[in-house]
Amino acid sequence: MLSDIEIAQAAKLKPISEVASALGLVDEDLELYGRYKAKISPAVWERVKDRPDGKLILVTAINPTPAGEGKTTTSVGLGDALNQLGKKVAIALREPSLGPSFGVKGGAAGGGYAQVIPMEDINLHFTGDIHAVTTAHNLLSALIDNHMQQGNQLGIDPRRVTWKRVMDMNERALRNIIVGLGGKPHGVPREDSFDISVASEVMAILCLADNLIDLKERLARIVVGYTYDGKPVTAGDLNAQGAMAILLKDALKPNLVQTLGHVPAFIHGGPFANIAHGCNTIQATRLGLKLADYLVTEAGFGADLGAEKFLDIKCRMAGLNPNAVVVVATIRALKMHGGVAKTDLKTENVAALEAGFSNLEKQVENMRSFGLPVVVAINRFPTDTEAEVQKLEDLCSRLNIPFALSDVWAKGGAGGIELAKKVIAAADEPSNFNFMYDATQSPKEKIAAIATKVYGAAKVEYTAKAERDLEAIHDQGYDDLLICMAKTQYSLADDPALLGRPKDFTITVREVRLSAGAGFMVAVTGQIMTMPGLPKHPAALDMDIDANGRITGLF
Repeated sequence: MLSDIEIAQAAKLKPISEVASALGLVDEDLELYGRYKAKISPAVWERVKDRPDGKLILVTAINPTPAGEGKTTTSVGLGDALNQLGKKVAIALREPSLGPSFGVKGGAAGGGYAQVIPMEDINLHFTGDIHAVTTAHNLLSALIDNHMQQGNQLGIDPRRVTWKRVMDMNERALRNIIVGLGGKPHGVPREDSFDISVASEVMAILCLADNLIDLKERLARIVVGYTYDGKPVTAGDLNAQGAMAILLKDALKPNLVQTLGHVPAFIHGGPFANIAHGCNTIQATRLGLKLADYLVTEAGFGADLGAEKFLDIKCRMAGLNPNAVVVVATIRALKMHGGVAKTDLKTENVAALEAGFSNLEKQVENMRSFGLPVVVAINRFPTDTEAEVQKLEDLCSRLNIPFALSDVWAKGGAGGIELAKKVIAAADEPSNFNFMYDATQSPKEKIAAIATKVYGAAKVEYTAKAERDLEAIHDQGYDDLLICMAKTQYSLADDPALLGRPKDFTITVREVRLSAGAGFMVAVTGQIMTMPGLPKHPAALDMDIDANGRITGLF
């Protein structure tokens, strides 16, 4: 059996100009990064912005497990299947971060015969967007420390600088550091820390900005810290937004690649969904909707995280109206939610499958509570038994949940035809899209709405620090900002050990971070980390490159 990277390396790519032509794009619309990657000129949006939108299909999933769910694989395969049915389709995905690519899971460009290509480029430096985010973020960090060194006219309190540094790698040793040591010439000593680049507010801003001017205005609103008398200091106060926008001007342009089935694929922006809002850029999504009749996009991790943020944050800010939602599940993962250890997943266990079905049931309920039609994609694995498949089909039918078996990993678009037909039918149904909360509610009311309605929590508790954070946010006039929950992806609760559909649990908010430029506040729950660490055996240890430049081990 070929590995994902071997399948990708054996594929015959079309020139990106030929792929783009399927969307009505011409050579002048493309800024080429070699033969198989391109950025889309901003002039395209001006030409197509008044066209009607195509159908917007969101792909999400149950809470992820080590058994795998295949959300990106399903997104890609669904796009290829719609194309095989004669539909004008594009997909829009996030850019993979180098941190998890070299850490836990290897590449993140789909799998099997449902991949986006060139896979190695996408999983590595791609077009440099994440590097641009990293540099723009750290430029602001350098300007803050330099301002304090050069007289500190704004009166920034070194103890209250909230703007961290970032890098696009998992590095737990940088979670807590001290900078400015070595005497007066080397800066003001203070505590500092690093986040992973995809958790940066700059990444969130890049993904939510309408255009270059909106990007610059959002950058100016970033709160970087507080003065000695407690007043907020922004990037605009430091006059940093212009230089930051210069570094991001090309990163703002959507990237275009292709699937193995040569469907146009926008891969642009990469915020995590457990610590950020987990969606590709507004620019790519809007553009895809104007250029295609169907746009398939995904949101990170389970529906309780990525999909909720896609709907409550991205759709609200961008004025998007989804037509249907696909919730991806595997029998393997549902058995884990039902209590089966990973080592025992190959053994048939219908009872555990039925117990773990409660997680899928809740995620479907969540999507329907937003007023959207739902289709379940059962992502097949070779170890699934006929009895298990039949049980899952029976459970879905009993709750009147439309479902389809998906075999896109093994068969590409041909393995997703049934799913594509169900999605087309769902997208033609009337929807009553609504948000989970009103932006004018208090922060606690908005957090409670997400925690109780989406997660199923009994109540929300706040640490003393979180209470102080909310009080400061209120005093600064930011109560109307949206909510971005930072929570473990592995559970509906904030405890990753609580699988399935836990009951009577409490969500604990330990701090609330202000992301005024992005337009939301981040409620940090449980033990969630904004700088991941490497596992005992990082994926990087299994990667290599030979004398001919052939890469191995990248998933």
